[in-house]
Amino acid sequence: MLSPSIFWPSFAGIVTLAIGLFVARKSLFITQGTNKLLALGCVFFAAPLACFGAEHLVNARGIMTVVPTWMPLRLFWTYLVGVALIAAGLSLALRKYMRLSSTLLAIMFFLFVLMIHIPNVAAAHLHDRFILAVALRDLSFAGGALALSAAQNQNHRSNILIRIAAICIALPLIVYGVEHFLHPEFAPGVPLSKLTPAWVPLPIAWAYLTGAILLVSGFAILINKYSRNAATTVGALMVLLTLFLYVPILAMATGDSQLIVGVNYVFDTLLYGGALLLLAEALPATAPAKSTR
Repeated sequence: MLSPSIFWPSFAGIVTLAIGLFVARKSLFITQGTNKLLALGCVFFAAPLACFGAEHLVNARGIMTVVPTWMPLRLFWTYLVGVALIAAGLSLALRKYMRLSSTLLAIMFFLFVLMIHIPNVAAAHLHDRFILAVALRDLSFAGGALALSAAQNQNHRSNILIRIAAICIALPLIVYGVEHFLHPEFAPGVPLSKLTPAWVPLPIAWAYLTGAILLVSGFAILINKYSRNAATTVGALMVLLTLFLYVPILAMATGDSQLIVGVNYVFDTLLYGGALLLLAEALPATAPAKSTR
């Protein structure tokens, strides 16, 4: 029998994914081409939120150690974040109160970066690339939530917020792309500590290909050229890596520790892909025409 630390996060993520797919069925039916994938961006973003929210609840004392030591009631904040993540996941999956939930999510992820990750990166003096990768990952999550929030309104202010979201996602992509070339032995996607399994054919080639896609797409988004196509490409890549690399890794895992890591990699990569797809959906389909005046 699975331990609560594995069962409940997996259950919450799968149920939320199923709810989101059911709610998105009409959008999938009427959209064409890559727009079908963009219609699933909100679903792919929602399911991992619920998974990680449940993880906060069942492993609160372990996750509590990440909360800054100067904050009072650290266990309370861990539970509160867990409940907030589950609520946000359900909100996005059901497509209810999306502007409120996405705005609060963006604020929460930005606070994570400011209060947890930047001090950790500073303490490591940039020598620990995994700490930097996690910081940039959460910055990307904040960018995805901000893009979704801004997309709920079409005005000048929302265009500025979408541009900020694009920068928050583009810079990590560039860093991640470089990391794939420097350390091709690690599993592609978000460049964390898992090595590519021996059963993957041509692992170095996949790492270089992923790195090239991330690097080119990051620069495209940063300079705002073909940025929608770039974000869609990386989002699709992360979904494919989730399905064909990290789900098999999870399926082959044995023991609680491997299973917990497997679940985290599956939903973490899916969440990252969802953030890219949310940005792609928020970006205009074509670049605005330049004025001749």
